[in-house]
Amino acid sequence: MRKLTLILISILLIVMTGCSLEPPNWAKPNSGGKLGNIKIGLSISTLNNPFFVSVKDGVVAEANKLGIEVLVIDAQNDSAKQSNDVEDLMQKGVNALLINPVDSSAISTVVQTANSLAIPVVTLDRSADKGEVQALVASDNVKGGSMAAEYIVAQVGKGAKVIELEGSPGASATRERGKGFHEIADTQLNIVAKQTADFDRTKGLTVMENLLQGNPGVQAVFAHNDEMALGAIEAIQSSGKNIPIIGFDGNEDALNSIQAGKLTGTIAQQPDLIGQLAVQAAKDVLDGKTVEKLIAAPLKLVIKE
Repeated sequence: MRKLTLILISILLIVMTGCSLEPPNWAKPNSGGKLGNIKIGLSISTLNNPFFVSVKDGVVAEANKLGIEVLVIDAQNDSAKQSNDVEDLMQKGVNALLINPVDSSAISTVVQTANSLAIPVVTLDRSADKGEVQALVASDNVKGGSMAAEYIVAQVGKGAKVIELEGSPGASATRERGKGFHEIADTQLNIVAKQTADFDRTKGLTVMENLLQGNPGVQAVFAHNDEMALGAIEAIQSSGKNIPIIGFDGNEDALNSIQAGKLTGTIAQQPDLIGQLAVQAAKDVLDGKTVEKLIAAPLKLVIKE
């Protein structure tokens, strides 16, 4: 029903434009003005992941500093719920949308709806496959995947047997981190198994337990995020093995695990900075400024040493 309502609104706006009538205020693009009048909607893929909690905190902190109101909704890793959430945000009259997609393809329809209503969209960490996005604020996931592979080669040698724990199949971060990893791994490592664990710690544990049984000679693991890596560590420790594992994100639990000598390392992002940069990009767009299509936040390899 929400989708039908928004489609009808879009058609109505077209008709109204032809009749030289103005759309309702909530459907107009904000041309700047007082910051206190700006309202931004933030849709986060899940607040059950410390990384995305930090992204959200960065958004809220920067918005508060600028006097911008933020409406935050947790999609709970459900792409259908996220689409409905974003539709609700549009109906609440947000001036801009910040979206961290659960699924880059599934979110495309509501991005296109926002486009038809002249509501600018900025995506965080993951992109949308279709629709106009003013800016993607993210780390260079491809580079990060390559960094992980290069480190594994340096530690265990060429031809080593490696397991890859993949993120959610529809997420652009999954594709990009996997792409970067395989640019190195396909010629210098032996990927004996790869399976999705949906960026989830519990699934990382379960999937790793199963993969260890089928691949007893594995020498290293690359996980597309720290949550899966932390789950995989539990499985590895329970098996009595000592297998190096590299995660991705640099969340607090991962850094503590590295310090404790459990997780080998992580490709660390700066989630707070991603949130801050996204708010700044949205504000610039609302002020009529041009922003870069890709706004990159720096990465670094973190190991105990």
